[in-house]
Amino acid sequence: MMSKYSAKIQISANEKTKSIFESLRTDNKFYPENPTKTKILLDKEITILIEAQELSHLRANLNSTLRLVQASHDSLESVKI
Repeated sequence: MMSKYSAKIQISANEKTKSIFESLRTDNKFYPENPTKTKILLDKEITILIEAQELSHLRANLNSTLRLVQASHDSLESVKI
């Protein structure tokens, strides 16, 4: 698949990085019909690579992914994990 559009996001959340990564990875695994190609990697930070044929698909995936990152972070903050 040769993509027209792509995005790369890098996220570091200190001690919460691995937990946020697990949330993202789980969500991505259970959405096989996703019209974008999404790869999520963990090293010292989370790297999210998204490729899409349509700009609207890229934008929708970016919005969903960033909302999930924020929700995961907020949830961890609320219980102080």
